[in-house]
This record gives sequence, C-alpha cells and structure tokens, in this order.
Amino acid sequence: MTSKRISYTVKGEVQGVSFRYYTCKEARKVGVTGFVTNASDGTVQGEAQGDENAIEDFLHYLHKGPSAASVTGVEQSDMATKADENGFSQK
Repeated sequence: MTSKRISYTVKGEVQGVSFRYYTCKEARKVGVTGFVTNASDGTVQGEAQGDENAIEDFLHYLHKGPSAASVTGVEQSDMATKADENGFSQK
C-alpha cells in the first residue's frame, strides 16, 4: 500500500483537554508517524504519515477526540511524504 501524508487542523474545544497526548497515543496505535501541536488560534494542528488505511483510522480518532474534548471540525490536506521519519511526537 502506498504511503500518504496529511496536514490536519482540529477545531473545537481541543486545548487543555489532553488532545495532544490522546493524538500521540492513537497515532502510535494505528502506526502513523508525524507530530501534533497546539496552535495560537486555539486549534490543534499537525502532520501524519502512513498507509492509507492507517491515515483513515487516525482521522477517525481526530474526529472523536478524548472524552473531555468537543471536536467541531477536522480539516486536512494532502502533502508530500517525508523519508526516514520515525515515531509520532508532541510539540
């Protein structure tokens, strides 16, 4: 299966609710690499890379969020893959 990379932005009540920790945990569970960070506009943003099924699973978790979060939307866009990226990190 081919590798895919996306950038994503999660909107809603997503900061101060362990969203980055949750995102790292779920990313590692489905096998995607990349990162997640809090943005100054109150969103959570990042990039994720993996096979298409793993990215779809990851996006499902982003839409769901941890129990304390209230996700109102997830925006994503495709981007060029990166070689030799290891793991998923919180910035």
